[in-house]
Amino acid sequence: MSVTTEQAVSFDDTETRSDQMNSTIEEWVKDLATDVDEAVSSAEFQEWLDVQSRFHDYSHRNTLLIKLQCPEASRVAGYNTWRNEFDRHVQEGESAIWIWAPIITKQCPECENSPSYHENSDCEYDETPPEEWPKGLVGFKPASVFDISQTEGEPLPDLETEATGDLGELVPALLESADQLDIEPQIVPPEKWSYGEAKGVCKQRCPMTMHPRVEVKDRENQADLAGTFIHEYAHALLHFDVEDETERSKRELEAEAVAYVVGRYFELDMSGSVFYLAAWTDDDADVITERLGRISNTAQELIDTLDQELERLPKAKAD
Repeated sequence: MSVTTEQAVSFDDTETRSDQMNSTIEEWVKDLATDVDEAVSSAEFQEWLDVQSRFHDYSHRNTLLIKLQCPEASRVAGYNTWRNEFDRHVQEGESAIWIWAPIITKQCPECENSPSYHENSDCEYDETPPEEWPKGLVGFKPASVFDISQTEGEPLPDLETEATGDLGELVPALLESADQLDIEPQIVPPEKWSYGEAKGVCKQRCPMTMHPRVEVKDRENQADLAGTFIHEYAHALLHFDVEDETERSKRELEAEAVAYVVGRYFELDMSGSVFYLAAWTDDDADVITERLGRISNTAQELIDTLDQELERLPKAKAD
């Protein structure tokens, strides 16, 4: 897979600045869509996708149980699944995470009980013998699972999605520009982070200002921290209070495309956006260009605001 080479671009402070930005952003978004298409068909992505398909999609109830018992859980599977499917082994002394597993067995067509419960019930159904009954859900039983952090062995394939580069004063500029954008930002220490694998969130309003609150998990890679901030700022500007779950993947595409464009403008290596978006596209990267207007307008707003803040920051330091 080839990733588009990123080059520094500046827009003149003239009447044509907006047109220049719009044209360049359009080219970059098309580059991104092309690279995402290539990523989806790459061997690296297909290997990662195969591994993801082997993990269960847990019910809301079981997801809550997992998070209550192991808040940092990210990849969960049973003891034998880890051993047989992934060649990993639960480490000695680890405590199981308990969930409810469905019991699927022969089921009486009338009372919907299993054969053993049917025999002790008042149900008089006898049209077909139990061995001919269809299978169905008859109840739940406790089952033990373990998070990947409780196991050791062969590593799982991973996708490199982190941004890199020399970000200069971009993080301070993002924090200082929040007032102008009506956003409340916060960098949260890793030990206080409560959102699992997520790098950032935009889920609540600040009770004081009622502005969208953006929280990002602090990390050593400050370029990636900046990329996450831009992604969440895009959510705040484009999607806050939008509840339609059917639009979720398209919202992620828009936010990450904005992060890619803005990060690229500030000379960050945003090639990791390609794999991030590949995981959200459902093999349809065309939606990125379909939403070009929303992506372009939001990217332009962030670039203009950050440019102004970066010009002001050196003066503020000097004062």
